[in-house]
Amino acid sequence: MTNSLSLSGNPGWRAFAWSVAALAFAYSSFGVVGNGQDSPITERGYQDREILYELRAPESHAFRITHDYTVRKAGEKYYLNIVRTGSHVTDPESIDLDSGEKLKWEIISGKQARERGLPLEGATRDDTEIVVTRLARPLAAGMTNRIRLKETYSDPKSYYLDGDELVWDRSFGRLRNTVVLPAGWYLTGLATPATIQTLADGRVSVYVVNPRNDEVRVYLRARRRDRRARQPES
Repeated sequence: MTNSLSLSGNPGWRAFAWSVAALAFAYSSFGVVGNGQDSPITERGYQDREILYELRAPESHAFRITHDYTVRKAGEKYYLNIVRTGSHVTDPESIDLDSGEKLKWEIISGKQARERGLPLEGATRDDTEIVVTRLARPLAAGMTNRIRLKETYSDPKSYYLDGDELVWDRSFGRLRNTVVLPAGWYLTGLATPATIQTLADGRVSVYVVNPRNDEVRVYLRARRRDRRARQPES
């Protein structure tokens, strides 16, 4: 009988040993260490599946959208953001996240885009609004460029007042979606599974994950907080 522990016969130790061996093989075979020129990691992490909606006063039917996009196609000169039918876009802002440079943009119609020969995907109506962001430079082969687009949408059909409650009724196609209520409003109803939290500035945030291949409808209602100071009971 012995009090020593046999590591070679321990399943956990064998798994650890195999992990170390595999890591050593990767380093020696693929050259992970160094300046990265021979690294098997040829792509950066994309952040195209996350979007933020910051709701303005419901009387305006307006909300500020922020989302990122990673340009991948060699020779690409533009990023085209096609505005959903029923929404009207104003105040775009485009930023090159790799350099911090502000990019030039313009709002054109689907008809104008076709006349210019811009690379539209799918059928686009003549009156569709498109935000065209001009990249700082055409994308070189083997490179990517991440940009951030901010824009204000107004859409009376998906964001409006119903009595004394605001209503948000919009479908999301992205994976990670965050809706932030206007300051001074609190959630009263939500028909979609979500994570709810109060931000540092007091606004309420509703975070919805859509793991499906299609869109998920997000319906919520909120009410303005009573600003009248409560009088202490005598």
